[in-house]
Amino acid sequence: MVDNRAEDAGSTTEADVAILGLGLMGRAIAAAHLRAGRSLTVWNRTPGRAGDLITQGAVPAPSAAAAVAATRGPVIICLTDHEAVRSVLGTLGETLEGRTVVNLTSSTSAQARELADWAAGQGASYLDGAVMAVPQTMGGPDAVLLHSGDEKVFAQHLPVLRDLGTCVHIGEDPGLAALHDVALLTVMWGVLNSFLHGAALVGTAQVPASQFAVLANQWISSLTEFVTAYAEQIDAGAPVAKDASLDTHAAAMDHLVQESETAGVDVSMPRLFRGIVAEALHNGRGGDSYAALIDQFRPRT
Repeated sequence: MVDNRAEDAGSTTEADVAILGLGLMGRAIAAAHLRAGRSLTVWNRTPGRAGDLITQGAVPAPSAAAAVAATRGPVIICLTDHEAVRSVLGTLGETLEGRTVVNLTSSTSAQARELADWAAGQGASYLDGAVMAVPQTMGGPDAVLLHSGDEKVFAQHLPVLRDLGTCVHIGEDPGLAALHDVALLTVMWGVLNSFLHGAALVGTAQVPASQFAVLANQWISSLTEFVTAYAEQIDAGAPVAKDASLDTHAAAMDHLVQESETAGVDVSMPRLFRGIVAEALHNGRGGDSYAALIDQFRPRT
């Protein structure tokens, strides 16, 4: 028997949500909406990705435009990159007028602002989003989604967006979600790279990574206190050393470089840390707190 739902999607379905893009995250997003009882139209550039979603009630569309035309709610797009998003949105034509596009594709802040301007030109609303979660957590409270754009539009669609997890509106600037995304990812990569370096270092003494991870996790948890305290110092413009000065940190970093060199562990990251501090010391900041290093990262005038 022939399944005609794909042909019918653009004419008979008035779905709660349209999902464009059914990669790992797109499928997780669609599944979360289905678990919440939403009706969906779905579309993917490569056919065959919607099988399990169809059995759960999603209606496949033959084109992105058909998927959009078949929904009364937001159009959620989750593709590989900004270029793919622009390519797909460019095929939608007049179907976008009066709709809201919620873009959950990773991008830069400039790309998000450009898409917001483009959507406005099509008579559509635009919300940018950053998914701070893995697909397996989508739909639960541990999945955090950052959104930026018109707050009234965000509030209008919040009941649907909440199907995916904990939603936070960052601000009216459409680029803020993408900006926070990469800013948080640099924190993640910094922690993970440091853990890997530490595991390699203690591994030279036959300490298992799993054993080191117990202490590393305890230490990472305690670092939240430093983050909070340093953030307050940065905002106040007063990086006063209350725990350890940059001179003290520099001496400990020298030990890290020496230990790494002796153990034959890659020293590029420890030297990077030490180089950042060296510039601050050269500028006479040795007595300040670690928060003073914010000036090493800020745009140079």
